Amino acid sequence: MRSELTASLRPAAVLLILFSLVLGLAYPAALTGLSQISMPRQANGSLIRDGDRVIGSELIAQNFASPRYFQPRPSAAGKGYDAAASAATNLAPGSKDLRDAIATRMADARAKGMTGVSVPPDLVTTSASGLDPDLSPEAAFSQTARVATARGLPDEQVRALVERSIAYPLFGIIGERRVNVLLLNRQLDRIAPNATP
Repeated sequence: MRSELTASLRPAAVLLILFSLVLGLAYPAALTGLSQISMPRQANGSLIRDGDRVIGSELIAQNFASPRYFQPRPSAAGKGYDAAASAATNLAPGSKDLRDAIATRMADARAKGMTGVSVPPDLVTTSASGLDPDLSPEAAFSQTARVATARGLPDEQVRALVERSIAYPLFGIIGERRVNVLLLNRQLDRIAPNATP
């Protein structure tokens, strides 16, 4: 009886060790090495640097409070834009708390000078991660007047910058048109680093 048990446990133990080594070590190490060789920038977090200093990532939203910058989507991550606490609010569409939060954000957006007939939804709702780095082009265009005024730039110049910053769906069908807020604000600083009204 004992020899039968040992005979059946031995292959199971060998397979457990083998698959642990292959799938737990070798496979992840091979993928990590391949990604470091083929796309090192993306494999290391798509970091954006200013000289030697890391100022952010293309993949994680940051809070831009100044009217001189385009604002990202609201964040529900931690105390706001906390990459270590990525999360959504998980409020149901019929939730009074969600309706109140959206109403407050709409009033805030209008007070900040958002233009257009209505405030774009992505400026008043949080994303699933709470750290979405992108805006819809409509949300970016609704902020151009405020940014242009705060920087003392012609609105047409800021609108043209947004237009050039639009990323289109992959192969024309995968994803949506979007504008990366951090990259847009970096371009804005390059064209008008010290511009004031």
